[in-house]
Amino acid sequence: MNIKKVKNYIKIMLLAIVVSASIIPAKAQQEKQPADLVYPLLDAANSRWFYFSSATRPFGMVNLSPDMGVGGAWDSGYRYNRDTINFFSHIHAWQLSGIPVLPVTGDFKGHLGAEKYGSRYSHENEVVKAGYHSVDLETYDIKAELTATTRVGFHRYTYPEGKEKYLLLDLGAMLGPSGTEKGYAKQVGKNEIAGYALMEATRRRPKATYVYYSIKFDTPFEAMRAWQNGKLLDKTKKFEGSNGGVYVNFKGKEGQTVQMKVAISYVSTEQARLNMLSELPHWDFDKVAADAFNEWNSWLGRIEIAGGTEKQQSRFYTDLWHALQGRRIISDFNGKYSDMTGESPRVGQIPLDANGKPKFNHYNSDSFWGAQWTINTLWHLVYPEVSEGFVNSMLKMYDDGGLIPRGPSGGNYTYVMTGASSTPFIVSAYMKGIRGFDIDKAYEGMRKNALPGGIMGRAGYEHNTELGGGLTYYINNGYVPFPNPDKNNAFHNEGAGQTLEYAYQDWCLSQMAKALGKNEDASLFSNRAKNYQNVWDNSSGWMRPKEFDGSWIEPFNPILSHHGFVESTATQSTWFVPHDMQGLFDLMGGNEKAALKLNQQFQISNSHDFISKSFKSDKFVSRALHNTYLNYGNQPSMQVGFIFNYAGKPWLTQYWTREVTERIYSHLDPQNGYNGDEDQGLMGSLSVLLKMGLFEMRGGAALRPSYEIGSPIFDKITIKLDKEFFPGGEFIIETKNNSSQNRYIQSANLNGNVLDKTWFYHDELIKGGKLILNMGQEPNKSWGSDPNKLPKSMSTESN
Repeated sequence: MNIKKVKNYIKIMLLAIVVSASIIPAKAQQEKQPADLVYPLLDAANSRWFYFSSATRPFGMVNLSPDMGVGGAWDSGYRYNRDTINFFSHIHAWQLSGIPVLPVTGDFKGHLGAEKYGSRYSHENEVVKAGYHSVDLETYDIKAELTATTRVGFHRYTYPEGKEKYLLLDLGAMLGPSGTEKGYAKQVGKNEIAGYALMEATRRRPKATYVYYSIKFDTPFEAMRAWQNGKLLDKTKKFEGSNGGVYVNFKGKEGQTVQMKVAISYVSTEQARLNMLSELPHWDFDKVAADAFNEWNSWLGRIEIAGGTEKQQSRFYTDLWHALQGRRIISDFNGKYSDMTGESPRVGQIPLDANGKPKFNHYNSDSFWGAQWTINTLWHLVYPEVSEGFVNSMLKMYDDGGLIPRGPSGGNYTYVMTGASSTPFIVSAYMKGIRGFDIDKAYEGMRKNALPGGIMGRAGYEHNTELGGGLTYYINNGYVPFPNPDKNNAFHNEGAGQTLEYAYQDWCLSQMAKALGKNEDASLFSNRAKNYQNVWDNSSGWMRPKEFDGSWIEPFNPILSHHGFVESTATQSTWFVPHDMQGLFDLMGGNEKAALKLNQQFQISNSHDFISKSFKSDKFVSRALHNTYLNYGNQPSMQVGFIFNYAGKPWLTQYWTREVTERIYSHLDPQNGYNGDEDQGLMGSLSVLLKMGLFEMRGGAALRPSYEIGSPIFDKITIKLDKEFFPGGEFIIETKNNSSQNRYIQSANLNGNVLDKTWFYHDELIKGGKLILNMGQEPNKSWGSDPNKLPKSMSTESN
């Protein structure tokens, strides 16, 4: 090993010790805390643009981390297997990006592009923790350290001796899903640059979006220079244009540590400065890193686990870490935000409380497609204030643009995915007592979305028409035809899949209508919720696409993906009737036949680990040509393991959900993780719920929501309930004699009473208490199988 590498190694080890000592209290250095167990590098070889996080806070507007990949929403951002860091950028959100910077030394190459000025690095000289990232930029011999507040990125760079020292800001770079249309930079004094980057529109986010910034240094720089179109320009006080950028130099060639704060806003440079002044008025880097760690520890610590291996615990908290990211804050510290729903940007204001603080945050978000089985349960139970904030954010966009969104980006409507996927989220929050929002407005907006002119009428990314959703056909004929007879340029024109999704969302809306005493609406949407029956083909035994004239699609292959089913196959989507599992079983010939059919699908899918795709060696590769019976790498199959509870065979739920957990949600390395599309915390949330043994087939949208029981992997799980929303202090799930082999529930006890069914009510859980599960190696087929005590379905409820 050469001297330089030895020095680097010593530096990184000392750094790790210093950071740990400054961040972790003395007692915690002996016993690991939840934030210590987070492993941000999970699946990092396969990053999607918004997937990887390090220097960030929960739902942070700033998500500061290295970028090795720069083109497209996939294959971009932090890519563990790549050997070059192009720059550090501050936004890694769905369809949003911006403000890439890099410290450099020696001969300046910024004008030649990131592929030329980027730096080599080594994972041996890298520390990645909750809220902190450090790495050696080997090309320039610079130690780079990153941390952040919610809206401000904080950098600490240690420059070497004997070279010119620069910091570049690239205002022409490609960043994940978006190029930079143009940029503006203005020198403000000797230690500040302010301006904006205009990020190009994308196929999903239809309007170019401004990202404003204020950059301050703790060390004055000598001058600001610029480049454009591959050529260096002279000193300047101001730069504006496309395909260019700016850089500053620091005096002398002695070794030097320079700190930099980068605040952002989607509203203005003045708002960016306000965010910096409000969140980070000082220059104590170690304090911010410690605060970031402690904040993560507080959030993650709302669920305490005991038992299992350290690897299992680390994976659990890493999954929980993912569940609290991806969906990013876009409003400023004082509640101002950019509304992009009209012809031109408008500055909006979130209402303030009695203390002058915003009542909630505004959020950028991918679709809530699949959230009914993931964050509906996790957030509503453990982070109810987040759920309430997201509902209010959606209603604020309803005020601005006239529709409750299913995936807003930077104030834009995106029409991502299909249906009205926000409806189950809002209804579930209301049913669980999370009601700090305008309920009448929420119902009005959800009802509008389910009727012509609403968001159901638009398929994926359908910005200018309302044809791809096929909503008129669904209302008049009871199903959405495939292929769609109306020409449009939307994604996901998949009639049978859309029909199933709409039916479930209609049921959710019917429950809300019942709760609010809107009986006529309740009847209307309850009847529409039965439309799933119209795409059931008894001759094939599968849900099947219907053509416009009512005939079944020919030819029909039930494991052919994207042929009438959204990101899915008939074999996967046939089970998408979460609101009426009993009704589906009846179509299949009864509970026994349904359970046998699904068990056979699991047995077949067992050979390919229950997934259809896998990331390996920095490549997205196919498993079985995408055509599989089940796929736990994407949303449409998330619920299938818990269906056996409804069929009276809970031991199969216990067996298969453990198999899924151990086979695809147990890795802890950069090459493996979610085996598909993590989608902003949905897979992380699912993994958490599987390991807790809690699930909600109906997404929590029933008048009296309930939880189904799976097979927890830990000896004890303590959920700390928020007393602002729920009366109980904590709810404990405790297992006896638990192991990988002892995965079967022998008996159960809820708050001192025998529990002989596979479910219990939400209102029982939030009072606090304890669920005790006695586990064994052999199935107890009498527990939870009483036909009269099965989880409820629409067909079995009288109301």
